[in-house]
Amino acid sequence: MDVDAVPQEGNRTMGGHRRVMYARGKDGRMVIVPSRGGEVDETVTLQALERIKEMTEEARARVQAGKTSPLEYWMYAQRLDLPQLSQVTGFWKWRIRRHFRPEIFARLPAKILEQYAWVMGITVEQLKRLP
Repeated sequence: MDVDAVPQEGNRTMGGHRRVMYARGKDGRMVIVPSRGGEVDETVTLQALERIKEMTEEARARVQAGKTSPLEYWMYAQRLDLPQLSQVTGFWKWRIRRHFRPEIFARLPAKILEQYAWVMGITVEQLKRLP
């Protein structure tokens, strides 16, 4: 992509911020160009946000049915997925999946609950229930 082709249309999902893109300069070398985004960026971001919302509501239904713990709901509500939650908590993915089981979640020690709550920016009491 040439420097002149970098999208500068604006993207309401970026909140006025810009991001860096690499483009070919007039001399043929790659240069860093600030971009305000474009229609394609906005469409993809909105689709991703819609999918996250769907996953959050699906998790809510599973919690209400007793099939999963509130931890799964909060993970999606905070726009995280299993690999991200694993990375920020330091817990293995298999261990987090185990914590999704309501009977296991109910017995988790306070220290583990506090770790999850801290990562998600909520209290332990909020973590234990749906909003």
